[in-house]
Amino acid sequence: MLRKNTTSHLLLLPILAVSGCSGPKLIDTGEVAIVSTDAFAPPTDADFAAGLRPHLIGPGDSLIVEVFGLPELSREVRVDASGDIAVPLAGTIHANGKSPAELALLVEERLRSNYLREPRVTIGVSETVSQVLTVDGAVDQPGVYPVLGNMTLMRAIARASGTADFAETSHVVVFRTVEGQQMAALYDLRAIRLGAYKDPPVYTNDVVVVGESAARRIFPQVIQASSLLMAPLVALIRN
Repeated sequence: MLRKNTTSHLLLLPILAVSGCSGPKLIDTGEVAIVSTDAFAPPTDADFAAGLRPHLIGPGDSLIVEVFGLPELSREVRVDASGDIAVPLAGTIHANGKSPAELALLVEERLRSNYLREPRVTIGVSETVSQVLTVDGAVDQPGVYPVLGNMTLMRAIARASGTADFAETSHVVVFRTVEGQQMAALYDLRAIRLGAYKDPPVYTNDVVVVGESAARRIFPQVIQASSLLMAPLVALIRN
C-alpha cells in the first residue's frame, strides 16, 4: 500500500507488463516514489548549464569555422576555458551557450564590421566535451560519450559498442535530474525493438546503466516479473 502522505505525489500504475499476467504491485519504499509510466521528461534549462538541443557550444568543444570564398579565414578552433574562440579579422568572440548558427551570425557581424562585404559563415562541431552522457553496466565499452543531435537510448548503447553477451536487456535504467529532482526510468530494450514504445531520447548528463543491479535497487518489485515491460517506468528518487 502507498503511504497516505505521499499519494498526492504519486500516480498509481494499473498495467505495467503483459505476457499473460498482471503487472506487479508497486510499493512506496520511502526512498523511491513511482510517478508515471509516461515518457521520461527532458531536463530543464536549469538542470544543466550547457543547454538543451540543438547543441549549445561549451568550453573544450572543437569547431570548424568556414568563411565562404575566404579559405584563409577558415579553420578549426577550440573553445577555451572561458568559452571564447578567436577568428582572424573577427577577434575574440564568446561562444559558450550559443548554437553553431547563432555563433556563425556573430562571426558574420564581426567580419562585416571589419569591411568584409556580405560574409557567409558556417560553423560545425567536430568534437564536444561539454555535452556528454555516461553509459555504464553490461555494455562492451562503458564510458562517457558526446551528445550530438538527437541522441536516443538505443543509439547511446550502440556508441558503447552494444550490450555485453550476458546483459539483462530488460533492465536498463536512465538516471536524470529534472527540475532539480533526481529521477530514474526503467526501460526494456526488448520492448523497444518490438515497437511497444519509441526509442526514448537521452540528454546531456544522463547516466545509462545496463543490467540488473541498478534496476533491482530502484525497481525491486518490477524486476521480479519476467514479462515484457510495455511502458517506461519513471520514479522520483528521494534524497
